[in-house]
Amino acid sequence: MGNSVRSGPAPPERPPPCSDGVESDFLAVLTDYPSPDISPPIFRRGEKLRVISDEGGWWKAISLSTGRENYIPGICVARVYHGWLFEGLGRDKAEELLQLPDTKIGSFMIRESETKKGFYSLSVRHRQVKHYRIFRLPNNWYYISPRLTFQCLEDLVNHYSEVADGLCCVLTTPCLTQSTAAPAVRASESPVTLRQKTLDWRKMSRLQEDAEGVGNPLGVDESLFSYGLRESIASYLSLAGDGPAPLDRKKKSISLLYSGSKRRSAFFSSPPYFED
Repeated sequence: MGNSVRSGPAPPERPPPCSDGVESDFLAVLTDYPSPDISPPIFRRGEKLRVISDEGGWWKAISLSTGRENYIPGICVARVYHGWLFEGLGRDKAEELLQLPDTKIGSFMIRESETKKGFYSLSVRHRQVKHYRIFRLPNNWYYISPRLTFQCLEDLVNHYSEVADGLCCVLTTPCLTQSTAAPAVRASESPVTLRQKTLDWRKMSRLQEDAEGVGNPLGVDESLFSYGLRESIASYLSLAGDGPAPLDRKKKSISLLYSGSKRRSAFFSSPPYFED
């Protein structure tokens, strides 16, 4: 008679590192190293490092922003996959990184949950940093709200990058995403504007009386009007006649503001998300 073993949640999956050396697989510096109390830091918190080699508890890495190359202990960094999956940091460090000056509303990361082993947490910067628990089903599908499941974390990120769907906001950019400087664009020339004058449209047809402007009673530079425009105005005036156009037309459209019922329907209520 075989012994039945009850296993807990499967450990979080660890995506294989990128083989092409792209920037989406990097180390995130969690704290200044060395400490400013000892010497000026070589690597600063929030810096992104490219791995050169693993030296057993230490990483030999190069900074993607400054180009400095040096060693840093593994306790001072977190391994990052896909640009947003952080391995090796907790809730407090996640909040520190998401509150760095360069981060924007909607910046996010996914990390291992501290309170629920085998699960993930989604951390998002809004007015404050919000944390959502990502549950994992026995079939290895993921969800934040039980009404919507995803086959992989990437599908989950893609969905909430399009709609908030109950989160505090839409996911915008992964945490520590460096904003690339846009190439300098020469300021466009100021658009040509026409000087507005009060025109009597009943007299507009008289613009055609004298091409040299001698009989131009409106004092308008005729060069500002194309030949086609003058022809169009003349045609309109010939059809409209000389009678004064009615100017007392009233607006028939009324702007309506629908406030809706104060009682929120359960069907439209926010999905039950669990903060981690």
